Formats: sequence, C-alpha cells, structure tokens
Amino acid sequence: MADSAGQNGQAGILHRLRSGDEDAFAWFVARYQKQVFLCCRTLGLDADEAEDIASETFLAAYKGIGGYTGRSKLSTWLWKITYNKAISHIRQKVRQQNRQQGLQRAYTDRQESESSEMSLGQEAEIVWNTVKKLPQDLAMAIVLYYREDKSVKEISDIMNKRQSTIRVYLFRGREKLKELLGDKIGGF
Repeated sequence: MADSAGQNGQAGILHRLRSGDEDAFAWFVARYQKQVFLCCRTLGLDADEAEDIASETFLAAYKGIGGYTGRSKLSTWLWKITYNKAISHIRQKVRQQNRQQGLQRAYTDRQESESSEMSLGQEAEIVWNTVKKLPQDLAMAIVLYYREDKSVKEISDIMNKRQSTIRVYLFRGREKLKELLGDKIGGF
C-alpha cells in the first residue's frame, strides 16, 4: 500500500478507513504501531500495559475515524488518542495503588492496634495479678485508687483510715509492685 505522506495519499487512506476497509486498517496499525508503543513506553508503561493501551488506541481510532477532521496529521491525532488512553490508565493505576496502600495501612494499623491492645491487656493482667500478692491494705488502696478511680478521701472513708495513711499505702504499694514486677512491665 502506498505511503500516506501526501495529501492525496492521506485522503485516499482516510476514505478507505472511514468506509471500513480492513486492509486499510491493517496498514494503519502496521504504520503507526511503533509510534503508539513509543508513546506508551515514554509515559512509563511496561510492555503488557503498552500492548493493552495500543489495542484500546487503535480500537478508539477505528471507531472515531469518522470524527477525524484532518486539521492535524493523522499521526498527531493518533498520538493524542494514545496519550489520553495512557494517561487515563496511569491515573487509574495510581488510584488503585493508593486504595491498596490505604487498605494495607488500615490493615497494618489494625493489626498493630490489636497487638498493642493485647500486650497492654497482658501487661494489665500481670500487674493486677501481682497486686493480689501485696499485703491486703496496700492491695486494697491500689485497687480502689487505680482500678476504681476513687480519691484518697473516698478510700480513707471506705477503709476507715486517715488520708495520710492511704497516701503511705499507695506509695508503699507502688514501690512493692515495682520491686515485684522488676523488668516484666516498663514504666510502672
């Protein structure tokens, strides 16, 4: 088939493409395939993606050849279709990657949170089991103050002890817990 470089050649090929001539379309694909792949690869698409975009591009060109006005070269028109298809593909790929990364972050955060909650729960269990080993007055003061959120005054009323005594129980209880827990729990 003759090259479509001249006006008459381009008009002739356009007429054949618009009339649905399969040979003309096969020539069109063979003629511009390298340019379409070059555009795709230049935009960073891998070989498989470039092949998919090339197929979409030529299909769009086949369907849209009737709308080609001839104000630009046929190759320029095809480059524009290729560019738009490739950019659309890249945007969709980025959105999908962002969604996947978001889901992965959410999953990782949830896993870390559950792990953290579990370890905090395990630490709390260790602490409260150790509190049970304290002398009764110290254990009661610790439980009422830290677990039941009672004030020193409320604890003194409950235990029928002076507030200064409750403060001493809390101090001694914390010191004894630190000693009993040792390195098992940090920051107590």
